[in-house]
Amino acid sequence: MNAIPGAARAYICCAVLGALACVLPVSALPGPLDPDGPWPAALLLGTLYALCEAPARCRFLGRSVRGSVPVTAGSFFPVLLAAALLLPPAAAALVAVPGALCGQVAQRPAGVRRVWRAAQLAIATWAAAQAHRLLDGPAALGGTAHPGHAAPGIPDFPYALLPAGAGALAFCLVLSALDGGVFVTAERQPVRTAWRGLLGRSLAPYGAHALAGLMMAVLWRSPYGPLSALFVLLPMYISCWVFAQYHRERAAHQATIRALVQAVDLKDRYTRGHSERVGRASAMIARELGMDGERLEVLRFAGILHDVGKLGVPTRVLRKDGPLTPQERRVIELHPEYGHEIVRGIGFLGEARQAILHHHERLDGSGYPYGLAGAEIPEFARVVAVADAFDAMTSTRSYRRARPVATAVAELRRCAGTQFDPRMVRALVRALDRYGWQTAVTSDETGSGPEPPPDPPWEATPAVAAGALLGAPRKASGAPAPPRRDAPRKNVPPPLGPDTLRRTPPPGDRP
Repeated sequence: MNAIPGAARAYICCAVLGALACVLPVSALPGPLDPDGPWPAALLLGTLYALCEAPARCRFLGRSVRGSVPVTAGSFFPVLLAAALLLPPAAAALVAVPGALCGQVAQRPAGVRRVWRAAQLAIATWAAAQAHRLLDGPAALGGTAHPGHAAPGIPDFPYALLPAGAGALAFCLVLSALDGGVFVTAERQPVRTAWRGLLGRSLAPYGAHALAGLMMAVLWRSPYGPLSALFVLLPMYISCWVFAQYHRERAAHQATIRALVQAVDLKDRYTRGHSERVGRASAMIARELGMDGERLEVLRFAGILHDVGKLGVPTRVLRKDGPLTPQERRVIELHPEYGHEIVRGIGFLGEARQAILHHHERLDGSGYPYGLAGAEIPEFARVVAVADAFDAMTSTRSYRRARPVATAVAELRRCAGTQFDPRMVRALVRALDRYGWQTAVTSDETGSGPEPPPDPPWEATPAVAAGALLGAPRKASGAPAPPRRDAPRKNVPPPLGPDTLRRTPPPGDRP
């Protein structure tokens, strides 16, 4: 746990203690040999959830028909909700532990993350079972409080929907609250933004999970017994497979972006790595602004691809040592328009396309290519402009040495309000205070400096990836371009011309 902040370690320990407090009352329940006790159902549901949460060990569950796309963690939460509806709270909490401990973890430290997930799910399942019982849910399902056998009963519909919905809401509230605590203690996000959007994004998926869990519980209590409840897993797996196809498509999007960035890096060797760092800095700003995950990802794409238009600029101009001539500057200042033309047909980029086109606009209207001012400049473009200038100033180039981070921040503050949006500058400064920034050499020189800081180290338990039962998440839609002061151009203009000379570039970098 050395890589985890002290506050996060204490928070995880508190969650583990809370989970133990939820599970300990199982000692007061009837013994495992009692056929009317909860243990047969708890054992079956626990084993079932463990199998569902270990896709890496099961080729059929863990892979799509084509490709290698793992089923998202959290896709089988209906099993936990069914346990909350069928079992006493302590036994229901215990069902979540084996699956969480044997599930796949993408980042290290894997052991700590598994323990955290087990504690989180145990507390949430216990809360769901308590909420269900408070509204007399077991009686509404037509059975006794200890469903060790499949005794026939008649569910009390539509009343049975109320305690089931209350259980799902409690499950959602607890997971959202615990996730927000992780964002504060492990990722060091501000308290005012840590919980923003967590509950709203989770309500719809957990509502679908509640219906599937209620279906499992009703079939479990039916004359057909527990075996019939397993058929609910079939549509669940199909929905997970569909969602896996979305992830496969998203991986293809990222591969497309990597290919474009590599092409730029090969052509302009002096700015190698610049695109990735601008994408990272843009994402840091977005987190401080409280953007949701979908917009943050698109903004990161915008930062990575902001200079893709340099593919249309002659290599001799990009690699020139020393100052540019006015004619060469006219050529290179067309790269935002070249970039917009290159990515115009890539629909998943959404708002990123406007950031690529306008990231050299200035707040006072003296930028290029269209001289937009103030709010006319798209929000994404204002973010990328700050991230681009910051990394340019803190990176070594062929024509100058890197500036210290403090010097670059001072320059950004000096230009805030005229060239840069002050709100974006303040967000970057807060992010730098929280995460830091390690400069790296980007010319052909070899440097010993470490890579830029990675993304925040913690990854909270996903809610279901917000779509496994509701369909793939919606792709970001493109934002309309802001009004232009010049007439819009259907095609990229020729690289030369008397009217293509624009104003000064961001501080510390070429256009």
